[in-house]
Amino acid sequence: MSGITPLEQRSIIRKEVKRVPEGEEIRHLNIMPMMDMMTILLVAFIFQASVGAAEVTATTVTLPKSTSQEPMPEGASVLIITPQAVVVESEEIVAVRNGDVDPSQKEGGALGVKIPRLTMYLAALRSADNAELQRKGQPIPEVPELMIVADRMTPYRLLIQVIYSAKQKEAGYKRFRLIVLKNE
Repeated sequence: MSGITPLEQRSIIRKEVKRVPEGEEIRHLNIMPMMDMMTILLVAFIFQASVGAAEVTATTVTLPKSTSQEPMPEGASVLIITPQAVVVESEEIVAVRNGDVDPSQKEGGALGVKIPRLTMYLAALRSADNAELQRKGQPIPEVPELMIVADRMTPYRLLIQVIYSAKQKEAGYKRFRLIVLKNE
């Protein structure tokens, strides 16, 4: 065939291998692209967790039926009264046990109506929403709205306590919408 012995073939291969330089030694590792990817994943996971928390909270509420045809308002804050807690914008504010807020969480104890922690949270939420609207150059609503999603078995007293707390001067909500299922 070609007349080259296996020994000569090995010799040629060794010479060629010696002639080709070995690659550069890796002295550092660029982790910036990996950090960018991890940041994107972290933001996605945080967003999914917040959306998932609201969905889980809302699924524990059985809405009453209605024949109303009112459109849903834009920019209204959402408050959910579950059998376990009062939740505002996916954040649990006060716990609910046996259809009532713990007396230590109410101004005036067991007979009290105002829930100060809820009032203060709603005040902070409203001022943050107003600042965001002002930053965007959008008008601040004259009559702020609060959408209340409550289970159809929610005691009326608890509903009154929530509305009373939201209506306080600090929070300043003046219009309330009770969210219900449309009766087909």
